[in-house]
Amino acid sequence: MSKSIESNKQFMLGNGLLAFGVFFIVFLFLYLGFRSEKKIIPEQSFKDIYAITVTNNFAGDSLSIFINDSLLLSKKIENSSITFQVNRFAEENMLMVVDSKTDLISPFNLSKEGGEIIIDKKNGKTFFLYTENKK
Repeated sequence: MSKSIESNKQFMLGNGLLAFGVFFIVFLFLYLGFRSEKKIIPEQSFKDIYAITVTNNFAGDSLSIFINDSLLLSKKIENSSITFQVNRFAEENMLMVVDSKTDLISPFNLSKEGGEIIIDKKNGKTFFLYTENKK
């Protein structure tokens, strides 16, 4: 009978040490996880500007103009040309012109230096004329 009690004590002592070891490891990982400082990434800002001009060849067409996934203009173009400026807001940018009637997309990769982009239409096709900013 005393042999049975001795083995139960050893079993309970082993389980207690195992539980203590598990708690120690959990607290160690929590400590190591929370002690590291959060790295703050500064927000990037760019000084380059894109001047976008839509010519009057689009008169009567409904256009949507995007840079990356940001909608810049969505309207029916009247008889005059439209000019607007946009600050560069990402490392790499793409200008997309969407004809709302036909859902045709005309993409154009923008330069990292900014510049003037003229969007023109000839024979039903969209063309881009790009002029770089001179520094």
